[in-house]
Amino acid sequence: MKNTLRIAVLLSFVIYMFSACESCSKKEKKGSRTIIREKVDTIVVENTKEKKIVKIIYDTVFVERDTVVPEVKKEERVYRDPLPSWNDTKTKNRIIDFVKSVTDRNSPDYVAPANRIAAFDQEGTLWPEKPLYFQIEFMFDRIKQLAPEHPEWKKNKLVKAALDRDVEKIQRAGAEGLFKLSTLTQANMTVEQYNDIILDWINTSKHPTTGRLYKDMVYKPMVELFEYLKDNKFKVYIVTESGLGFIRPWVEQVYGIPKEQVIGSRRRLKWIEQDGKHSLMRDQEILYINDKVNKVISIEQIIGKKPLISVGNSDNDIFMLQWTDEGSGKRLAGLIHHTDAKREWAYDKNSKIGHLEKGLQLAGNNNWMIVDMKNDWKVIY
Repeated sequence: MKNTLRIAVLLSFVIYMFSACESCSKKEKKGSRTIIREKVDTIVVENTKEKKIVKIIYDTVFVERDTVVPEVKKEERVYRDPLPSWNDTKTKNRIIDFVKSVTDRNSPDYVAPANRIAAFDQEGTLWPEKPLYFQIEFMFDRIKQLAPEHPEWKKNKLVKAALDRDVEKIQRAGAEGLFKLSTLTQANMTVEQYNDIILDWINTSKHPTTGRLYKDMVYKPMVELFEYLKDNKFKVYIVTESGLGFIRPWVEQVYGIPKEQVIGSRRRLKWIEQDGKHSLMRDQEILYINDKVNKVISIEQIIGKKPLISVGNSDNDIFMLQWTDEGSGKRLAGLIHHTDAKREWAYDKNSKIGHLEKGLQLAGNNNWMIVDMKNDWKVIY
């Protein structure tokens, strides 16, 4: 019976193929259609109580005899703008030309992916720094939250200034005053506890001027630039004066950058044991301030390679830009210039925060790229 069934199936298949070919041949003679593919997908044998049914499932595709599939001309291909939030200015073209040059294997400026390093400042470069650095805004919020639990703080003039948002008094206290406030609000807790506090703040707190969540105030053109560079196999680092622990918890969520690619100021950590488990405790001592020339030192010690691209926004960043620009081969050093008082803020040499004066002079002398926010960016956030 099995042999008989196999013969029946094979015979049915042969008859079908012969008929199909003959039918197609006749249609071809009429000049209408031509077979370009004929495929028998499967042969199904269904068992029933009364008889065996043979089914042949097939797929035959026809095209018109005179049909010609047109070729897509090069100029008709769809172009995907890698930086849609940037205006079509010399700045945008310079970025794209640079990336093409160092990633094209046929270019004399070609750089292997392993050496495609890009370093970006954070405050004023990737998100605003007005009216205060966001980490200071976090300290103010944190002091307001914790003050009821610490009646001894009432005698602390710096705490009172923070509660009153007396920015001038805080600035007169200088770096030492900020470190003291930082210790009150960001020390004596485990790394995990601090991460949770930062994540809660970045996802719920709003900027005092714009009313936006802080995480929604990142510059959209810069996020697009990150994606463009990553698509071209660049490794993107954030090199910032802000605390490493302040940036790392949310950087992947907001920028798509792994937390290990953040280089920032660092607080000393202590190894502790609690209930038979070990943790790292944030100590009161600041270990390293990642600012000015210290950014260059951190890049060398942590990355071990000079960046191909570096971007900042203030005179504090010129060391990183010089370090990049003086490297061999093609390099791109740039400054974000805050020129848009309507959509953001306009400031440079007359501002204490984000002071930019010498950087503009060096940019002119060394042909550094200057990103004019008002003219180069279609949108800010």
